[in-house]
Amino acid sequence: MARSLTPLIYHPCYSELALPANHRYPIGKYRSLYQQLLALGVPESGFLQPAPVTAAALSTLHDPAYVEALSQGTLDSKAMRRIGFPWSEQLIKRSLTSLGGTLLCAEQALQHGLALHLSGGYHHAFYAEGSGFCLFNDLAFAALSMQQRGVGPVLIFDLDVHQGDGTAALFTANSGIITASIHCEKNFPARKQRSDWDIGLDKDCTDASYLEAVSQSLDNLLRWYQPELVIYDAGVDIHQQDDLGLLQISTAGVLARDTLVLQRCRDAGIPVAAVIGGGYQRDLNALTAVHLQLFKAAFAQQGLGLWREIET
Repeated sequence: MARSLTPLIYHPCYSELALPANHRYPIGKYRSLYQQLLALGVPESGFLQPAPVTAAALSTLHDPAYVEALSQGTLDSKAMRRIGFPWSEQLIKRSLTSLGGTLLCAEQALQHGLALHLSGGYHHAFYAEGSGFCLFNDLAFAALSMQQRGVGPVLIFDLDVHQGDGTAALFTANSGIITASIHCEKNFPARKQRSDWDIGLDKDCTDASYLEAVSQSLDNLLRWYQPELVIYDAGVDIHQQDDLGLLQISTAGVLARDTLVLQRCRDAGIPVAAVIGGGYQRDLNALTAVHLQLFKAAFAQQGLGLWREIET
């Protein structure tokens, strides 16, 4: 695989976070995904390692007082419970590094047409508070950073099972960043925000109706807004085996979704920066296999036959 075809963004710190026993967050999935890609033939040279974003840089998006309190470990306990992680220096390091990863992914996508980040999708972070395992909003930070560099419009196409409420709220008054979310309506967060484009799907939605909603939505958004960059949240908590999902999308459906998104954008000549988003199966091997569908779709688009032995 040539780096110039599909840059991959990863840092070992993504899975280097000590959590309490039986914590709900599958912190090992990032390392597992990296190791599986290596086993499939992706060379170590195919991965780029991001640098952490600085607290000062975050002040363009988040409340400086919130950033300071969270970075220094002085955020109150109620706010930390809402985030869902115990505070640690390692938590801050991996969060800031993951933001740097999505930013690097966007930069690489603009250069190469497509880039993939083995983390990201922290869309429940608002201006001055975190929520749902999200401290800072990497999707929003990358989009705003690109806009500040003259790129636009930027479309954030969020297909995680949970609505990207923080992202929607952050860009209510920014017409140059388009927020779109296709999610399970009767799922977290209970209080939805208003994106530029929202589709709340019924519980137990299956492949055909889901793919129709994704296809029609993407076609409309690309036609109406003609974005110069798509930041794609390829969350796999839509999967039928996901513990926090409620939709009934098969592994083949996940692959079809990712293939559709990448191909439509490629056909339109629009760069895509993709992040892996949510996924919460307790079986780490099973979860990794679903996340791998994004990479299978991407490499198939590039004519790279790394998945001859992977079943969908």
